[in-house]
Amino acid sequence: MQSFELDKTDLLRIKTALEGDDADLEAVLQDYHASEIALLFEQLPQEAKERIINILPTDVASEVISEMDEEHHPEELLINLHPEKRSEIVEELDYDDATDIISQLDKDQQHEILKDIDQEDASSIRALLSYDEDTAGGLMNSDIIKVNINLDKKAALDEIIRQSEEMEEFYTIYVVDDFDILKGILSIKDVIKAHADVKVKDLVRRDPVYVKADLDQEEVARLISQYNLTTIPVVDDNMKLLGRVTVDDIIDVMEQENTEDILKISGVSEDEELSGNWKDAVKSRLPWLVINLATAYLAASVIRHFDDTVSQVKGIAAYMTIIAGMGGNAATQALAVTVRRISLSNLTDSQAYNTVIKEFLVGMLNGAANGLVVFCIALFYDANPMLGLVLFLAMTGNLIIAGITGASIPLVLKRVGIDPAVASSIIITTFTDCAGFLLPLYLATKLLLKH
Repeated sequence: MQSFELDKTDLLRIKTALEGDDADLEAVLQDYHASEIALLFEQLPQEAKERIINILPTDVASEVISEMDEEHHPEELLINLHPEKRSEIVEELDYDDATDIISQLDKDQQHEILKDIDQEDASSIRALLSYDEDTAGGLMNSDIIKVNINLDKKAALDEIIRQSEEMEEFYTIYVVDDFDILKGILSIKDVIKAHADVKVKDLVRRDPVYVKADLDQEEVARLISQYNLTTIPVVDDNMKLLGRVTVDDIIDVMEQENTEDILKISGVSEDEELSGNWKDAVKSRLPWLVINLATAYLAASVIRHFDDTVSQVKGIAAYMTIIAGMGGNAATQALAVTVRRISLSNLTDSQAYNTVIKEFLVGMLNGAANGLVVFCIALFYDANPMLGLVLFLAMTGNLIIAGITGASIPLVLKRVGIDPAVASSIIITTFTDCAGFLLPLYLATKLLLKH
């Protein structure tokens, strides 16, 4: 199947079908996968979404709602449905998906939904709602297949078949004792191939990779990636099996975390929705721009201090903006690489030191290469080799500063407990702007002006 891209033809087809009766609309919807309908929902009004959900079979409707992006508020669509239809959809959803959606509602609305559904389902969802959404507990699905370690092959297979009837798919069979303490995992292949008299305890793979319920979701993603897992069990402090986190949930986490990091580095709050309106965007970005304005005044004060140099050295004003801009770009490169390294793993002191040294060397070599270019331009365009030397030294110095600050500042912020993706960019921009103006102006004052 090829990936679906939202097309004007598809949107027009759905809108035209919405003008007809339910039978015509249902016929058109049968040509689309649930994930495609969820994508089309981004361009439809709320009334149209509700009508489509009410027409779709419950299994498809639940998949559409689970596939909807969080920014388009599937919880609002769910709460506005008729209670009977809503309950059918919630009971059809995986527990983790149902929890993610219901958690976005206020307490009264959560109670309204949970009181109408099967009490076993409601109990499982309430348990998941008690965990922080950014932890393994908040990600996990409590719908799992588990067998007792003391069972024989036939009894284990009977249990697997019985439990799997209510599950759409499963990747791993978990082995527990009489108190639901995790003892290992079981391969369905090993069970099928085993002799009839073999016990589960003889087949279990002990010491599996697992996570505690309160572990941060980024660390869960790292473990699944590191060990190439499709699912990972979640346990409490006593090793009691609570649920599982699957790789499809981790893909969503990685996309979410990467988006947050990109927005933070750009000085945009993670609370700003990518599809939000202009008012939300202004509210999110304005505070950062005001802070940036204050730091820009600091850089401007450097220029004011060297007014005589700017007026006496021809072309220095143009060149120093180039040097400052190059420093900012180089610092952003170093920052992006360092923040990414921090997000992937906890750097040791040695690794942090090596990161800074690497960026120092990169900054020095890139600075010298670019400095040589501006030296040649000053030599041939301005016919001033001393100006070229000033620019060479300033460019090299600023790119060294860019590399060191781009690597060290996020590491320092991380060490003191501040999110490096949020605060680093403004601090680094201040350094590179000030150095980008100070170095050429100071060097020009000392080397080009007669005192």
